[in-house]
Amino acid sequence: MSIPIPRPDVPAVDRCGGHRAREARPRGDFSFCRDLRVVLLSQDEQDAVHVRRLLPDRLADALVWHTSVEEGCRTSGTHGPLCVLVGSTPGGRTLADVVTRVRRHAPDAAVLVLEGTYASHAFRSVAGSVHGRADHRSSAPDEFCGKIWVALQRAVAGRTVAGEEIARDNALLERGLLPDLTLQADGFTTAFHYAPGRAHTLLGGDFCDVVRGDDGSVHVVMGDVSGHGAAAAALGVHLRLAWRTAVLCGQSQLEQVQLLERILTEERAEEETYATVVSLVLSPHRRTLRTVTAGHPGFLHRHRGEVRWVEPPPGLPLGLFPGQGDWRESEMAMPDGDGVVLFTDGLYEGRTAGGRLGEEGLLRLAGRLAHLEAQTFVDALVGGVSLLAAPFGGLRDDVAVLHLSCDGGGGV
Repeated sequence: MSIPIPRPDVPAVDRCGGHRAREARPRGDFSFCRDLRVVLLSQDEQDAVHVRRLLPDRLADALVWHTSVEEGCRTSGTHGPLCVLVGSTPGGRTLADVVTRVRRHAPDAAVLVLEGTYASHAFRSVAGSVHGRADHRSSAPDEFCGKIWVALQRAVAGRTVAGEEIARDNALLERGLLPDLTLQADGFTTAFHYAPGRAHTLLGGDFCDVVRGDDGSVHVVMGDVSGHGAAAAALGVHLRLAWRTAVLCGQSQLEQVQLLERILTEERAEEETYATVVSLVLSPHRRTLRTVTAGHPGFLHRHRGEVRWVEPPPGLPLGLFPGQGDWRESEMAMPDGDGVVLFTDGLYEGRTAGGRLGEEGLLRLAGRLAHLEAQTFVDALVGGVSLLAAPFGGLRDDVAVLHLSCDGGGGV
């Protein structure tokens, strides 16, 4: 419970230590924290009187005084911009103890220590945890309010720096979890595009990977975890790494898909979460493409300057009905110079002037780009879809595109 602060028994003209003409405004603009609250933790009533007379009316009326550290910390933990002034503390409590408690309950608050209350060595012990100190007994109002303003700015800057460090660390972590889709294999080249739907992140729920087998075959996976956010991205990483391990351990495509479903059902946070997956194996000797699909969209086949849509035998998405997957392998010819383009549904689910782009709209656009080489084709395809969707909010879902070409050609 806060304690009423006695008003100084002086004429109104002297409330701020002089005539109102001398009551300077705070050195700085407090508009960046209009709902600012000032909390004073002190056992000394004179601390409250001195602080109140130094504050402009708006902040003086918002000042809350607590003699109890526990009660003050509870108040400090509420939302909104906050400055905590630490005055004389209860017996047995060190300044370091009080500051630690305040920072634990209100990590974003600006914390100022009132000078003259503690010895200099006590302040040095908390210098790294507070945002300054202020003399409430001899400072002019503008100087005291300036100290509060500087402390608030330091607190904001500290949060900004901490946020930037966290963002850098997150980006480094996410970048390390992204696959290297550059294929080092004779007779094959890759081109790709990957863009998560969430802002300020590198990873989404879409995932893809490429692995070369010991026999020279090329294994490819493309998947899409339902939902959005960090949970979908994390599950996508789980599935991609599990698939890569299964390939390197020599499991068949059907065994790989079964393993991915088992991992998905074990790792998903919500029972409704599922994933679509398409698995390809390109044989360099037979020049064939073997496919297993689990609820994933079809893909584009580039052959002799033309593009066609390939829809392999469908299968249930992973996790939709666990243990009941009806996945089957299918095979098609893959001559030298051909290419396949895998993608997630984020590429064609965007709105256009004619409604949803859809598979047919994507195929028409791809046909107009059929003369382009692999990476140029991928970039132009994504750019064209983005341009069509731009007037209607753009592409909001994750988008992954992977182009695999035989014999080092561009798939023309």
